[in-house]
Amino acid sequence: MKRFVFSLFCSVILFGINVFPVTAEGISLNGTWTLDFWEQKRTPVVSPEQMQGIEYETIQASVPGNVELDLLSAGLVADPEIGSNVYLLRPFEGYQWRYSRSFVSPEYSRDDEVFLCFGGIDCYAEIYLNGSHIGSSANMLIEHEYDVTDALLPPGGENRLEVYIRSSVMEGRKNIPPVISFNFAQVESVYSRRAPHTYGWDIMPRLVSAGLWRDVTLDVRTPVHIVDAHWYTVAADAERKTASLYLDYTVTLPVKYQDGMMTAEFTVSRDGVDKVRSTQTITSHSARVIFNLKDVDLWWPRGYGDPALYDARVRILDVNGNEIDSDSRKIGLRTVSLDMTGTNSEEAPGRFCFIVNGEKIYVHGSNWTPMDAFHSRDAAHLEKAFAIARDLNCNMLRCWGGNVYEDHAFFDLCDANGIMVWQDFAMGCTLYPQDPDFQKAIAQEVRSVAVKLRSHPSLVLWAGNNENDQTLTLGTLRPFRMDPNDDIVSRVTIPSVLYEVDPTRPYLPSSPYWSEELVSTSYSTDNIPEDHLWGPRGYYKDPFYTEAKCIFVSEIGYHGMPNRESLEKMFPPESVYPWSDVKSRTWNEDWLTKSVRIFKEWGYTPDRNNLMINQVRLLFGEVPTDLDDFIFASQSVQAEAMKFFIEKFRGHKFEPNTGMLWWNIRDGWPLISDAIVDWYNSPKMAYWFIRNAQTDVCALMNDAVDGSYPLVVVNDTRKAADGNVTVTDVNSGEVVFKGEYHVPANGKTVVASIPERDGQGIFKISYTGMDGSPQENHYLYGKAPYDLNEYRRLLKKTRMFNVK
Repeated sequence: MKRFVFSLFCSVILFGINVFPVTAEGISLNGTWTLDFWEQKRTPVVSPEQMQGIEYETIQASVPGNVELDLLSAGLVADPEIGSNVYLLRPFEGYQWRYSRSFVSPEYSRDDEVFLCFGGIDCYAEIYLNGSHIGSSANMLIEHEYDVTDALLPPGGENRLEVYIRSSVMEGRKNIPPVISFNFAQVESVYSRRAPHTYGWDIMPRLVSAGLWRDVTLDVRTPVHIVDAHWYTVAADAERKTASLYLDYTVTLPVKYQDGMMTAEFTVSRDGVDKVRSTQTITSHSARVIFNLKDVDLWWPRGYGDPALYDARVRILDVNGNEIDSDSRKIGLRTVSLDMTGTNSEEAPGRFCFIVNGEKIYVHGSNWTPMDAFHSRDAAHLEKAFAIARDLNCNMLRCWGGNVYEDHAFFDLCDANGIMVWQDFAMGCTLYPQDPDFQKAIAQEVRSVAVKLRSHPSLVLWAGNNENDQTLTLGTLRPFRMDPNDDIVSRVTIPSVLYEVDPTRPYLPSSPYWSEELVSTSYSTDNIPEDHLWGPRGYYKDPFYTEAKCIFVSEIGYHGMPNRESLEKMFPPESVYPWSDVKSRTWNEDWLTKSVRIFKEWGYTPDRNNLMINQVRLLFGEVPTDLDDFIFASQSVQAEAMKFFIEKFRGHKFEPNTGMLWWNIRDGWPLISDAIVDWYNSPKMAYWFIRNAQTDVCALMNDAVDGSYPLVVVNDTRKAADGNVTVTDVNSGEVVFKGEYHVPANGKTVVASIPERDGQGIFKISYTGMDGSPQENHYLYGKAPYDLNEYRRLLKKTRMFNVK
């Protein structure tokens, strides 16, 4: 959104005060601040007056930033990414922090308004400007802005800004939690509106941080300015190339401007060609404009068509035609719905399918998890992390509910690349408070996030939370269960806000969602349409996976070791190998920390590392003691498992399966985990297997049925696909099938049934893709256990992967 921002008063140079850059978002206050810190007492410091008598330390801070990174820069803590050093940060959970700096007032007129804007404050904070309290914060996850017009000194004056941040842990412990249900994090997290993972999760360390973790700006706004411009599509016809586009816009409109003195101008264009150009006299602070468009290109998910984007602009003009304010953004013309039922059974088959522009979409994608435990660094990881999703041809990313909300930059990338976004609200794996104060906090959060992101065409679903329903029905409360449909937060608070601000986008109360019908009839995951398939994490072809009844999988994963180079970066040299004491057969401390052990006080917690041991043994019959062999074995198991999961579902496209979102793109910390790319952006073997299994047109082989392997070609495009396919036994070189395939648009074809073979081996599947380009895939046949060396030899012989 364009604002009237001005160059700083020229006397800045004379006073020798920092000059801040002016951007489209306002005057940046990022950069070097002063950071004071002290142990929080029973009565926290919340104002400058209370600083009298407080003993504190002072260092420099970077904004955006996290306090731990400033402590690291100052040499006060060891690098928390290495070994078990992360536990050394625990005492700072009980500290307070004061960020402060000076800045010069910009040029502004008497009628202008000036706002201080924080992209992210972590978390409980009081903000003072020139000694005046201008506002409070109690939510890390949303943007905050404060009107500082009256507190700001006249142009050229030097202002002092202070932000007092209290301990999130101590604040969270002031409340008696709800009935304690299963939760990775500690119960102090449930009242605190911050990323749930920060209290500790099985994919992230406990790092209950503090800081100003996104941009801080000063924004000068004219008396009449645009508050919001929401573009959304209510109807679209792909064949006729028509769309009905709505614009709801809101402006500030002082009374003296309400006599038709202002005009709103609207344009929608693509590649320099206008589809809309019209004006409207402004008589109200809020209005709706409807455009019925012809000969337009719709926005499509990846593979299903071009993710066409239009340049949409709203301008406010005065009586002389001069621009007062404007809002420009990219929009996409598309409709989206979620065709779903509350249950699924043989007698009454269920549904869970995304429909875009009237077309059923088969989903192949992943879960988008925290980019970093220190979220001030998120933006630095975005480009590389997103490149992974794009290269793996994901057409959907699920923004997991234990995370922060991604900023516009992430959604802009998804818009431009046709990657749909499933957005959880930031709650997970527990029962959250039901009291009015918490409902009010959630309503504020949902409104803030939805209004900010709702114009992005890539955003196709809001979900109330991650696994809260499942926790109440299957968690540690068994055999006593709670009905999640009585949860007022996910069933009333969130949908009520979305009904007001974003009614055209589907809403799922929880993932997985336990409907009233499901709870009243079965309490069984056998009857749930959408599920998270974790279970015992045993052999990846156990009945838990092969006989799963769900239609759509939104979480599924398998452990895999990072590469050796990554282990040598995350561990002290003495901890890399051996990973366990030979005599006691116990994992060493650093391997436990990286597994993830949230609290050192938990002691010996080998379970997640033992998953790898067990999974390697199940596939290969033994566990190598050589580190490089163990890494290869572990990565092989993960790769074959992930490939199997994806292809099992794709091989049954729409009969009945409609998609899979595997876990997960990339680690947000140096870990041993389910991610397919580690913290250092080093891909595991699963990366390459998944890359082959997620092409738009893909030839794959499923496990034998009635003595034959089905050779299937799936087509996740809106055009028919034709090509050639050859299947070769890698060991003997025998061609077991060679022929042509034809697959209708958005369809699936069983090209051949190949007789089941005795013994073990690998089939190499060579085929031509949609554009005639050569493509490759493979299938591991036979029954486990396999000989590790023989598997390595055959995989190397395929010449599909860089196998050493």
